[in-house]
Amino acid sequence: MTRTSRIEPTSAEMIADGLSRAIHEHRLGPGAKLGEDEIGAIYGVSRTVVRAALQTLSHQRLVTIRRNRGAFVASPSPREAREVFEARALLEPRTAQSAAERAEPQDIDQLRAHIMAEHAAIEAGDNGRALHLSGRFHIDLARIADQTIVAGFVEELVARSSLVIALYWRRQSALCERHAHHALIEAVAAGQGARAAELMHSHLVDLHSALDLREHSVPPATLRDILT
Repeated sequence: MTRTSRIEPTSAEMIADGLSRAIHEHRLGPGAKLGEDEIGAIYGVSRTVVRAALQTLSHQRLVTIRRNRGAFVASPSPREAREVFEARALLEPRTAQSAAERAEPQDIDQLRAHIMAEHAAIEAGDNGRALHLSGRFHIDLARIADQTIVAGFVEELVARSSLVIALYWRRQSALCERHAHHALIEAVAAGQGARAAELMHSHLVDLHSALDLREHSVPPATLRDILT
């Protein structure tokens, strides 16, 4: 019993991470059914472990669990989509300013390496990975700003943004425009807090303007095809 209790939380965390990555990379779209038996068969774990993973994702608002129907990838409404980007526009400019005031040389190096990976993914046509990395860039800035509580909010909003983009995106080029993140890094590296805040606000407004806030459907796919 003791051995099982040590293994199952690790398995649940691994499954939650795998599903989260698939959602962020848009391999699992909003509204997708997350069958416990199918996920358990894919990962070779019990339904108990799968349920724990789905509960974790539900707390992160990436998954909706419906009584007697099961779990589904969350599907934000147009109103929720607007609220997500409005909240980001309130929080992240101040976070970018704080990052510029606190960044160390190693932080700048990490951001530059991160953006190189993001652009390599774009050039390779791996848009899902590029989307994931773009979100991580914003989370990293919040970490550099050393604002633990705000960083938690930013991470949740970035996760919600991934679902919003999967449903409502109409101008893909706006997501990872090279100049937006490059300019932010340069402002942070130079310690230009006000400039970093201004650039972040403009970047988020641009992202918001690229949304087509009408209802959309996502083509179905099997979990096995997506997760293996």
